[in-house]
Amino acid sequence: MPSRYAIDTMLTTQYLQQMVQIDSVNPGLAADGVGEGAVAEWLYQTCLALGLEVEFQETAPNRPNVIARWVGTGGGKSLLLTGHTDVVSTANMQGNPFDGRIEDGRLYGRGSYDMKGGLASILGAVAALKADHFQPAGDIWLGFVTDEEYLSLGTDALVTAIQPDAAILTEPTDVQICVAHKGFAWLTLTTYGLAAHGSRYMDGVDAITHMQHLLNMITTLEQQVFEDDLHPLLGRNSVHASLISGGLGLSTYPDQCSLQIEHRYLPDLGADEIVQLWQDEIDDLTKTIPNFKATVKLDFERPGYEIERAAPIVQTMHHAFSQVMETEPTYMGMYAWLDSAIMGRAGIPTVILGPGGKGMHAAVEYVNLEDVFACAAIIAQATADWVG
Repeated sequence: MPSRYAIDTMLTTQYLQQMVQIDSVNPGLAADGVGEGAVAEWLYQTCLALGLEVEFQETAPNRPNVIARWVGTGGGKSLLLTGHTDVVSTANMQGNPFDGRIEDGRLYGRGSYDMKGGLASILGAVAALKADHFQPAGDIWLGFVTDEEYLSLGTDALVTAIQPDAAILTEPTDVQICVAHKGFAWLTLTTYGLAAHGSRYMDGVDAITHMQHLLNMITTLEQQVFEDDLHPLLGRNSVHASLISGGLGLSTYPDQCSLQIEHRYLPDLGADEIVQLWQDEIDDLTKTIPNFKATVKLDFERPGYEIERAAPIVQTMHHAFSQVMETEPTYMGMYAWLDSAIMGRAGIPTVILGPGGKGMHAAVEYVNLEDVFACAAIIAQATADWVG
């Protein structure tokens, strides 16, 4: 039978629309990004109105996390409901990116799908539990975090402040249960040559032509090596060349060439293994190519994540989904990276569920309102079941 916790759809829509109408573009991604300060203040006041204990946690100037707590009566397990408040740039968007207009059951605007729709599901779920006079045994935490779209400063800070027994992350999943996602690593490969006048072929060593050997390695990995390791939900590892630079002038042999690459990798792989993969290739090329010299540097990494379907929080979500939706859930993996990896590494088992829509990072973005309401109902039921 459906959940006993009725979602106030008008209130949940109001939550969502007001959040979308607040500019929270991540300043790490856009020079004119205002950050999450204004939406954090709105969330702070909204959580107070819901009767929760609320505090800010600074992650950068005018970029606070909002941490709210519904204190349990004792004896139950604690649960974190979480999502990010930052959005990507609006530079390519059509019309007013913050109008929050509603058409044909969709709410439009930057961040509606990624991921203020998920935040509205959290608020709608808590409002429904409050309206039913639910009394949790375990603590219910709400964590609205900054900077997921860039360096995840918010979740890095959040896991130092609280340690719940489990978490539900409301990234958009089209109302499917997500239990795995990829990690990523940004690397810089640099080849070194010897600068000389363009006429002095006997003296110069061309760093740019030496880079072709490492570019060939990308082709080998993509077309041969990575095809042998497939994940049932995530496909295969991948790597691509992102940015390249080098050279001193048209009449000079280039003394250096730098290639920035991105690896997207499965949860069973680590950034250290990625770095070693490239170091081994460089070592082999150094032995076989005259004057070849290169280095590999790890610039930034985030691990992949996978949680077993038998994990208690996944089972709780499964049962809540089945009860509310009156059908069995579909399980999925996310090719993109999510903050769940940070929580998982901090010992917080995390499952992901969020609404559907379209236009993540695109010119037109919207979220399906019925999905927001469905996720709110599932989250309300799962929260009640988990915390007792």
